[in-house]
Amino acid sequence: MQQYVDPILHRRRERLVRVIALATFVVFFQAYMVAPIIPVLSNAFGVSDEKIGLVVPAYLIPYGVSTLIYGAVADRIGIARVMFTSLLAFSALTMLTATARSYEELLLWRTITGVGASGIVPLGLALVGRLYPYGQRGRPLGWLFGAMAGGMAFGSPLGALIIPVTNWSGLFIVVGVFGLALLLPWLRYLTVIETTVPPLKGTVYQVFDGYRHLLGTPRGQRTYGYVFLNSMFHSGVFTWLGVYLERRYHLGPAAIGFALLGYGIPGFLLGPLIGRAADRWGRARLIPIGLILSSLAAMALALGTPVMFIPIVAIILSLGYDMTQPIFGGIVTSLGGERAGQAMGLNVFMLFVGFGLGSLIFGALMHYGFTVAFGAFAMIELLIALMSFGLFRSEVILVGLILLCLAGSDVLPRRSPSTAQTLPSTNSESRLAELGEASSNSPRG
Repeated sequence: MQQYVDPILHRRRERLVRVIALATFVVFFQAYMVAPIIPVLSNAFGVSDEKIGLVVPAYLIPYGVSTLIYGAVADRIGIARVMFTSLLAFSALTMLTATARSYEELLLWRTITGVGASGIVPLGLALVGRLYPYGQRGRPLGWLFGAMAGGMAFGSPLGALIIPVTNWSGLFIVVGVFGLALLLPWLRYLTVIETTVPPLKGTVYQVFDGYRHLLGTPRGQRTYGYVFLNSMFHSGVFTWLGVYLERRYHLGPAAIGFALLGYGIPGFLLGPLIGRAADRWGRARLIPIGLILSSLAAMALALGTPVMFIPIVAIILSLGYDMTQPIFGGIVTSLGGERAGQAMGLNVFMLFVGFGLGSLIFGALMHYGFTVAFGAFAMIELLIALMSFGLFRSEVILVGLILLCLAGSDVLPRRSPSTAQTLPSTNSESRLAELGEASSNSPRG
């Protein structure tokens, strides 16, 4: 049975998803354009690769911690305002990073930028959770996570290619200007978002109680736990992969960028299809496969893959990410209820803190050699992959139960042999459809 959705509403929310996806792409492009230019920054500031590598967690960990605050604030004053302010702060702070004249200044600007930027992606994911029913979120979430993977991948080669033309400081300015350009289309949707996802009132105690509730169920614990562990794996491997290619194969920045380009191809091209597969066949079937693929890619690096096969390894590594993190995000959208911002804020907290800690731990293991570091990460990823077969088996059953319950309520239409009823829009969808025209004709539009 198909859910009826008003065509006008569908077009509006699809355009909104594209704008959020572009903003997500820019945020992750900026976060990961640093990885392949670590040797360049090392020379520019006169410090070691290991020390300059700290600018990655210096951005990611504050980003993750700040999402807890942004999610709670957005639930109180509205998602639209927080996302717009965060995008403005991200763009301005990214350009100001170009003014750094020492390693300490660079580290400081990266930290502040992480705090300013952390209201974009988690609230965008939460917004998708409010606009689409659970059984239809896979595809739009696939777009957003595909934009994440694309930002990671294209940030590597394009960052490395722009460096010879603009220097490292010019790279930050270009990205900041692109972020500012996204503010204009975003203004069209402010009123629509504010009405579709109205603020929630609550006390500080209720905010903490919301986090306690999210982590108080087995489903929440295993989902957030896997988001954290899986993000540690991918960030650790990807952050130091450029340094690995430089030291082992003596590649330059541009060659490193092209070698890593494959990391974003599956998510960028196949993200929505992977999301549809999760909606159709169940998340329990895809999660273990994605974890196993990630482990195999890291093991191939530990064994010393010939340089010509590195792009293939990067593609497999990316596919492992795209078959896990977006699916975990889909589960999280069903955990928060009315407090979608809090639920997704906690998800991105786990994601980015995991990113930051993963890069730190991998950097520490590098003292024992890349073989040990890649091998350790591969074995831990394989272990949680084997555990996931049992831990996530209920996700298939859960989707079926949700559809069964909806079929017995007024949410899904009941069909008879001769007639078929159409589904009235949900409250949030009706508000979005009614206000869409008004928003596009408003002064902000």
